[in-house]
Amino acid sequence: MRNKRIKKKYHLIAIYIKRVLKKLWKSIVYLLRLLKKFFKTVLLFIVKVFLYILHAILILLRVFWYIFQRIFLLSFILTLTIWLAWWLSQTPSLYRDWTTTEAILPEITFSGSNIEVKNVRNFTHTSTEEHIVNYYDEIYNLDEIESVYYIIEPFSDYDWPAHTMLSFGFSWDKYVTISAELRKEKWESFNPFLGLMNQYEIVYIVGDEKDLVKLRANYRKDIVRMYPMNATKEQIQSLFSSVMYRADKLTKEPEFYNTLWNTCTTSILRHVNTLRSDKISPFDEKVLLPSNSDKIAYNLWLIDTSLSLEEARSYYEINELSENFAKSEDYSQKIRREVK
Repeated sequence: MRNKRIKKKYHLIAIYIKRVLKKLWKSIVYLLRLLKKFFKTVLLFIVKVFLYILHAILILLRVFWYIFQRIFLLSFILTLTIWLAWWLSQTPSLYRDWTTTEAILPEITFSGSNIEVKNVRNFTHTSTEEHIVNYYDEIYNLDEIESVYYIIEPFSDYDWPAHTMLSFGFSWDKYVTISAELRKEKWESFNPFLGLMNQYEIVYIVGDEKDLVKLRANYRKDIVRMYPMNATKEQIQSLFSSVMYRADKLTKEPEFYNTLWNTCTTSILRHVNTLRSDKISPFDEKVLLPSNSDKIAYNLWLIDTSLSLEEARSYYEINELSENFAKSEDYSQKIRREVK
């Protein structure tokens, strides 16, 4: 009897515990559902807040970008206007503190077939920067002119800049070289970007080959090619006169050098085009980057040679001759090769 009571008591306790646990489990499940709903609501709220903030940021960015574009555009227009005003206000001058090599310009007088030039440059160079200053006066008679040579000094083996010059020969074994060069002040050095900004003047240097050619071949150690040009005597006379008239004009009416349209090569081209009905474009890449400008001359039969272009480049390269005959009195005759 007692055992039955005890069993019944344990049974009731078990039922009670079971009910409690069942209620506890329901409470836990309910709590978990509440938590799930809460977190879901909170998460949705956070996502919505984040999206609102992101939307606001995007709107602000669009506003800032719009303002930045307007400010940038206005700044660009203002800067361009100031630059153009400054650029247009620049005027070329004959009177600055020039470097020695461009300080004295030729004085040219025309009298019939005679062209008298005072201050033909004839520096004796001892290095690329050191030289003994010397000038002489000379009279050039157009009736005695015989030949013209195109001289090119490439600055690299690629389609890059080069310096170009013309040299004229006369019947009395006299040669004169005309080189269009930028005129630098003593503190300046060449910069192609500044060459677009009206920062240099351009001048024609009338000089002796022992100066202008030897400087480049013997001291700067650049490749120098001297091509005989295919032209009649009348064409050579016209070309020489045209070059000398412009050389004289630049001593009285200065012009700015420009990296694109007023360089040594475009200057030569301007004179050559006066003799041609089919003009050569000054915007040809071989004119703008003239280390290969000899290719234009070759293709137009302006170079007096039957060689291929590569053969002509090698044959008319004068560096070795210039070194060998550097001190020769007849330097100009010695550096020339026979037409081939």
